[in-house]
Amino acid sequence: MDRSDDDLMRASLAAVAPGTELRDGLERILRGRTGALIVLGTDKVVEDIATGGFPLDIEFAATRLRELAKMDGAIVVTGDVSRFVRAATQLLPDASIETSESGTRHRTAERVAKQTGFPVISVSQSMQIIALYVGNQRRVIENSTAILSHANQALATLERYKARLDEVTGTLSALEIEDLVTVRDITAVLQRLEMVRRISDEVDGYVNELGTDGRLLSLQLDELTGGVSSDRELVIRDYLRTTGDSEATVQQVLGDLAELTSPELLDLQLVARALGFSSHPDTLDQAVSPIGYRLLNKIPRLPSTIIERLVEHFDSLQRLLGASLEELMAVEGVGESRARTVREGMSRLAESSILERYV
Repeated sequence: MDRSDDDLMRASLAAVAPGTELRDGLERILRGRTGALIVLGTDKVVEDIATGGFPLDIEFAATRLRELAKMDGAIVVTGDVSRFVRAATQLLPDASIETSESGTRHRTAERVAKQTGFPVISVSQSMQIIALYVGNQRRVIENSTAILSHANQALATLERYKARLDEVTGTLSALEIEDLVTVRDITAVLQRLEMVRRISDEVDGYVNELGTDGRLLSLQLDELTGGVSSDRELVIRDYLRTTGDSEATVQQVLGDLAELTSPELLDLQLVARALGFSSHPDTLDQAVSPIGYRLLNKIPRLPSTIIERLVEHFDSLQRLLGASLEELMAVEGVGESRARTVREGMSRLAESSILERYV
C-alpha cells in the first residue's frame, strides 16, 4: 500500500468524521435520499475534466452542501473543505482508467480519485451508503455505532495483549537482574511489543474515524499504550547487534519488524534476525546481556544524558548493578547525590523484579 495514499486516507477519514461540517452535510444528503459526488480539492487537472455547471466561491456549510446535492452533477470543494469551488458540474475522467465499480457515479468517483490524486466522496441514492475513494483505495463510511463496535472489540484484544506484554516484560527484567537472558526472552518481548503496536494503530484508526465520538476511546488507548513506543526502542538499544560491517540502527530494526507479516511475527527466529542475530536454529538459546538502557530509564528523574554516559562508561547492566558509589561518581555529571539515586533505584528495581517473578 502506498504510504502517501494511506496518510491521505487517514486525513480524509478525519475530514468526514462525526462532528465535522462535512459529515453533517453528508448525513443530510442521506436523510434526503439523494445522491452526491464530491471532490475534496481542486487544481488544473480537476478543472480540465470538469465541464458545465457553474463556478462558486462561497463558504462551505452543511446546509449548502445538501441543497447543492439536489442538482445533477458533481460538487468541488477546496482541499481543506472550507469553500465551494464548483457545483452541478460534469466530471469526465480518463475512460481508460480501470475501475471495479458498476454504477456511473461510483465509476466516475474512482476514476477521478485515481486521476487527480484528490479524495472523492460518492453518496449512493439507492444503497444509502457513503463511499470514500483515495487513490486505489475505497472505504465505506460507517455510522458511529458500527465503528464503536469494531473499536471495542479491538480494544478488548489490546487489553489482553497488553496484559501478556506486562508479564513477559516483568520476566525479562528479572532475568536481566540475574544475568540469565537468552535471545528467546528478548524476541518474545519484542514480538509482544510489535503486536501491541499494531493493534493500537488499528484502534487509533477507529478513533480517527469517530471524530468527536471517539474521545473516551482515545483516553482508554492512551492509558493502555503509554510508554510502549519508548519500551520498543529501549529493548532494541539494549540488545542491538551489528550485521556485517554496518551497525543496524534502532529505526532500521523497527522498520524490519513492521514489515513482518502477522504469521512471520510469530516466528521468533525472524524477530531475532531483525535485531541482527544469526538465523541459526540454536540462536534463540544464546545467552545475551543488556547494557542497561531500559532499566535505567525506569529510575525517576534521571536525565537521558546521564543515562547515556552511564551506559557508555559501564557498557553492561551487571557492571552497573555492581558499581560502588565511587565508581558511579567517576562518570561525568554524576555527583554523590545522583550516584545514590542510581544505586538505590537499581536496588529497588532488582528487588521488585525478583519478587514479581518468584512470589
